[in-house]
Amino acid sequence: MNLAARSVSVTRGAATLVRDLSLEVEGGTFLGLLGPNGAGKTSLMRVLAGLEAPASGHVLYDGRDAAEIGRRGLGRTIAYLPQDGRIHWPLPVEEVVALGRLPHGSAAVDEAARRAMAAAGVEALARRSSDTLSGGERARVLLARALAVEAPILLADEPSAALDPLHQLEVMALLRDTARRGAVVVAVLHDLTLAGRFCDRLALMKDGRLLAEGTTAQVLDDAHLADAFGVDAVRLTHAGETVVLPWSRRS
Repeated sequence: MNLAARSVSVTRGAATLVRDLSLEVEGGTFLGLLGPNGAGKTSLMRVLAGLEAPASGHVLYDGRDAAEIGRRGLGRTIAYLPQDGRIHWPLPVEEVVALGRLPHGSAAVDEAARRAMAAAGVEALARRSSDTLSGGERARVLLARALAVEAPILLADEPSAALDPLHQLEVMALLRDTARRGAVVVAVLHDLTLAGRFCDRLALMKDGRLLAEGTTAQVLDDAHLADAFGVDAVRLTHAGETVVLPWSRRS
């Protein structure tokens, strides 16, 4: 599977949120989408997910656009985890996760739903009502729902934001492993250390434009961090990996 944005722009009224952005992600790749607040990351993700059409440009899924694939086909092609983390009804957790099977014609708690719960570490919550979950538990349940689609493209908007350190590491490892099995995985991330450690490639946005795309070393260099975030970073080496820590406001 290949996911490609071609000269995509997104507008809201008079405001342009994404400007003529092109980006391509091959199957087997975990891409971290970075940028300051208001950079246009969520707007881009919604267009990549087929939830809204761009003002200009287009998105291709293995060379086909959303109209060619159709709504039902798109539902099986893309799993999308939004950032709001809401569950609208007090359903048992296993039934929430099983909603990920709807694009395949059923919302039964099948083997795919059970695999997703196991992968996200929420098997023990299966019979719990979703309105009794903590924020972190709810985030992992919603990730399980996205995994249950078993789609070749997984888009996750801030999947680690509500999680404690252990579950952040586990979720990032799970997303990386999902890509290793051949999926396209794109996640909006704010933690530069996690992004640099787990992602295969990074894309950095600023003011709706793509500022940099490439490896951690290429994207999280001093110039890009200063330009996008206005910060200086400290770089450490641990277990053979470079760790990037935002450290101070750029003077």
